[in-house]
Amino acid sequence: MWRDLWVASALMLVLEGIIPFLNPSSTRQALLMVAEMDDKILRIVGFACMVVGAVLLYAFQ
Repeated sequence: MWRDLWVASALMLVLEGIIPFLNPSSTRQALLMVAEMDDKILRIVGFACMVVGAVLLYAFQ
């Protein structure tokens, strides 16, 4: 079980590193836009990402 968690974490880091590696200027612009967002919107987006992730985990398990 712990091995799966480490593998999943490593894969997440690889996938999240692709966009900044390929296009750092767009990543910087996107992060600036996120920094200017209202907390309520960020919470909604974060919750939506958690729900989608949980549904995908359930669907592919």
